[in-house]
Amino acid sequence: MAKQKKQIDLVERPLEAVEETLSRAESLFHKYQKQATYLAGAILAVVALTWAYREFIVAPAQEEAQLALYPAQDVFSQDSLRLALNGNAEFMGFIEIADEYGSTKAGNLANYYAGLSYLSLGQPAEAIDYLEEFDGNGTFLDLIATGAMGDAFADLNQPEEAQEFYAKAASLDANDFLTPFILSKAAVAAEINKDLKAALKYTQRIKKDFPASAESANADALIAYYEAKISAQ
Repeated sequence: MAKQKKQIDLVERPLEAVEETLSRAESLFHKYQKQATYLAGAILAVVALTWAYREFIVAPAQEEAQLALYPAQDVFSQDSLRLALNGNAEFMGFIEIADEYGSTKAGNLANYYAGLSYLSLGQPAEAIDYLEEFDGNGTFLDLIATGAMGDAFADLNQPEEAQEFYAKAASLDANDFLTPFILSKAAVAAEINKDLKAALKYTQRIKKDFPASAESANADALIAYYEAKISAQ
């Protein structure tokens, strides 16, 4: 009955009902006004701190990290890999840059360079540590880094992990030169893993998607080889 009476009041006395609702809302606001003010202040403080962090900490750190990266990149391009990794009294190496500026884009890139340097120096475990920290965000560098992870696991005689990363690299945006090369490595790793169907699939993709590649020249022979081995199983 009370519910019915309330519904009747809303229909028959709409103005009074609205006034009553507004009055209750106003009382509620006054009751929690202090808490609401604190909440608004907290939100504004977070926004201000976020802006200040980006403006006064992140931006300068980005610039510092980028400037620090240039000399290390330069010696890396000259194949002075240990110097690029460790730096000297005049400039920071990739290891220090990645540690000091890890949250910046340049620091992220230092992980990439450090991983490739360690891989070339025959230290695959260290290469994996740094390549795992690199975020290529789907770019061309992501393709290289992921394929390099496959190489590192291959160097560690872990063909299952090598195949996994080669396949992952090959699934990224295709590159006419690198992707068929990585697919050929994936096929080799798959054969070692006795996963002949996967090896066949990788080779067939080379023939279909990259007919002009160097790897495609032997694709027909490899496809016939894998098909024969699968049939003999």
